[in-house]
Amino acid sequence: MSGVTKAVRRTVLSVVRRMPPAAVHLPDPATILSAMPVAVVVLAEDNRFAYANPAAEQFLGLSVSQLAQLSLSDVLPEDSPLFLMVGQLRSGASSIADHDLSFEGPRIRKTGISVQGTTVAEEPGHVLLVLQDSTTVRALDRQIAARNAARSITGMAAILAHEVKNPLSGIRGAAQLLESSVSEPDRELTVLIRDEADRIRALVDRMEVFGEKPVTMEPVNIHRILEHVRRLARSGFAEGLRFSESYDPSLPPVWGNRDQLVQVLLNLVKNAADSLHSTGTHEGEITLMTRYQHGLRLATPSSDSDGRVDLPLLVVVRDNGPGISEDIRPHLFEPFVSSRPSGQGLGLALVAKIVADHGGLIEVESRPGRTEFRLHLPMVAEEDSA
Repeated sequence: MSGVTKAVRRTVLSVVRRMPPAAVHLPDPATILSAMPVAVVVLAEDNRFAYANPAAEQFLGLSVSQLAQLSLSDVLPEDSPLFLMVGQLRSGASSIADHDLSFEGPRIRKTGISVQGTTVAEEPGHVLLVLQDSTTVRALDRQIAARNAARSITGMAAILAHEVKNPLSGIRGAAQLLESSVSEPDRELTVLIRDEADRIRALVDRMEVFGEKPVTMEPVNIHRILEHVRRLARSGFAEGLRFSESYDPSLPPVWGNRDQLVQVLLNLVKNAADSLHSTGTHEGEITLMTRYQHGLRLATPSSDSDGRVDLPLLVVVRDNGPGISEDIRPHLFEPFVSSRPSGQGLGLALVAKIVADHGGLIEVESRPGRTEFRLHLPMVAEEDSA
């Protein structure tokens, strides 16, 4: 890859030389390419990988030495739109961009990818591609929208608690009084009135949990929470399902609220169990994972002066169920959206709110046979542990 690397460096240098003199003092171009947070690859004339920066290694899940032995067709099927983009660049287009692409091949499976491409002038037939995964940004946008919707529920719940709960108590009490003095057919109606009043009150109670109450944060061992949730699930709604764990034992504590994190994970595991039970298969499996990862930072109102906080702690809940339908997936964390006929659609909305209150991010990726919820959470900062 050395020849192409030099050509890429010369391209960067030519840009630097055209900049005003005061801006010329920059690091070596190779250092700039290596430090870039987006994936940069160069394809030779035969579509073999001629260059890849460290971000591209992470994006593709392959090292530079492995990529040097592969071509684009080893990573993606030849009907991928990326081949059309590369062909257009070689046919004379100086630059090209496309968005929301799906990469599904034997070595990679990603959606929501943005691609920018250009030719490398000093290496005929060579194409430079910049690859960027926009799924995290979209997940954040959806989470912000869901949180705003949750706030509207807060106001609605306050109104309902005042305007509905009191009349409901009167209706329920009247039904109880009538129950002992009416005939058997009418007694069934009084029981129906009482049960429906209880159901409406329970719904209002569930909506009240969206309230903006102060939450006490402290260092939390996420593995103890996961084991607690697993024990609860196996003795109840997930009985008969197989669990597997893949934990990073060196993971530092999460900065959060134990009870709320239990609620989040219990909700995600219950959704996974319900999905598996709906298939009637005996091969249902729920996987719980933790991992430390660098690179994801998120702006939060409660973060430090720079307005951003690191989210290096990854918690995954995965199942091998039928998956989530595409029409529901973009709205999954919005209130009153549910894939189950009997669902009220408040569970995942509450999950999104709690994760956002922790300064974290939740993502979902789903296809038949694999649904994965990923929680990105903050670790305990030095000032918090002091």
